Amino acid sequence: MDTHKPLREDQYYEELESLRQEVSTLRSAQAAFEAQRELLAKVVAMARSPEQEEMLKITLEEALQVCCKLTGAETGSLFLLDSQGVVTDSILTQKTTAKDTRSKLIGSVLDKGLAGWVNRHRQIGLITDTIEDERWLQLPNQPYTVRSALAVPILKEEVLLGILTLLHCEPHRFSWEIANLMQKTANEIALVLENAELYAKLEESYNFLDQAKQEIEAYSKALDYELEKGRQIQRDFLPEDLPKLTDWEIAACFYPARQVAGDFYDSFMLPGGYVGLVIADVCDKGVGAALFMALFRSLIRIFSGQTNLCNVTILGDEEVLKAVTDTQISSNLEQAEALKAVGLINNYIAQQHAQMSMFATLFFGVLDPKTGIVYYVNGGHEPLFVIDSQGVKATLKPTGPAVGMMPHMKFKVQQIQLAPGDILIGYTDGVTEARAPDSKLFTSQRLLSLFQPPPASASQLLEWIKTNLFAYMDNAPQFDDITMLAVQRLENNNEGEIK
Repeated sequence: MDTHKPLREDQYYEELESLRQEVSTLRSAQAAFEAQRELLAKVVAMARSPEQEEMLKITLEEALQVCCKLTGAETGSLFLLDSQGVVTDSILTQKTTAKDTRSKLIGSVLDKGLAGWVNRHRQIGLITDTIEDERWLQLPNQPYTVRSALAVPILKEEVLLGILTLLHCEPHRFSWEIANLMQKTANEIALVLENAELYAKLEESYNFLDQAKQEIEAYSKALDYELEKGRQIQRDFLPEDLPKLTDWEIAACFYPARQVAGDFYDSFMLPGGYVGLVIADVCDKGVGAALFMALFRSLIRIFSGQTNLCNVTILGDEEVLKAVTDTQISSNLEQAEALKAVGLINNYIAQQHAQMSMFATLFFGVLDPKTGIVYYVNGGHEPLFVIDSQGVKATLKPTGPAVGMMPHMKFKVQQIQLAPGDILIGYTDGVTEARAPDSKLFTSQRLLSLFQPPPASASQLLEWIKTNLFAYMDNAPQFDDITMLAVQRLENNNEGEIK
């Protein structure tokens, strides 16, 4: 016997209206997601377009331009393939190439050229000199001279989605270091294509508003699945493993208020054996903040760890490039060099995405494990604390404004030295602004009280804060993301070697 009670007419239309609002929200989230999954140094293409295919085309064109700038390539191409290996679209930097010439070039290179070799072998193809490499196909009417070539597969698991090709008229212009960077970029492009396909399929289901209630329920489940997929994608942006160093401990915790969040932390190795330390909070909440979180995280890694390779002077911001040397830092400028990433990111966000009014409070430190010295920029973030056996030893207050609010802002570089036993603790405002059931805030004073007596390790400190924080919140809802990062220099620190 079916005990399911049918909906009254007024209940049915209430559910329809609720679903219409969910669709509106999803459409907005979809447009933002597609606009910002571009890649690494230029993840967001803010070209307004109602058509998904046009947006994807603009995104991939900008991706190709960025790849040319990062590698110094003179020309490039991006071929998209279907599951049968047939070219479905092509993007060339030489836009003036005639349509019939484009077709001949594409057909030839995918048959016998370097791109064809990549198509068959599913791996990077690097030619340092086309004269000496039999994989290069020299066409009789080729519109430009090529001596260096790099072709990178765009793969999703074992499926070849496309091929990225970069060219230069001089030999020995591309290295394997550049090739590996472009492979990472190609992986980002694969995510763009995957998401474009995903949302294209989702678009086909928007006519469910005229269907029965069971179809509405089915769509609701699909929506939950997509949000969960977005949550998982965002989790992948957080480091799976924090750097492990002799006589150092780095610990972190992350508790999003929603399925996707605007907070993030990061820790990664930099050239010279230094360690990048990041904790940040993007303004606003939800999908938009999560997408900008991915943008900030990617740009920090690119501009701080790949500056020499990427030749960031292409951005034309000479004031930012002199920012480190203009500071009063008198010791290791190599260590402080990575911090110019903050100024570059600030100008990019403020200039390219001003209409979005998005910014982030951000702490970025560069640790020398051998000396314990941390050079840092605090862009409008909550103060960080250095704790020793006596309590709070130092407070790392903001050295500049939030990142991305206005172009050409100044960010002062400061330094602190961590002695054996010291713990550096950073957090987002989701900690101090957490609410109890009576709506009272946790407060920074309550947080400071947890530093006495100091815990034995960085991980124990985070666990102690977490235990007290969630006990204070009890059953009250979590309104904001909660993120913490702690670094401790252990006793008897000698070399700071990487394990």
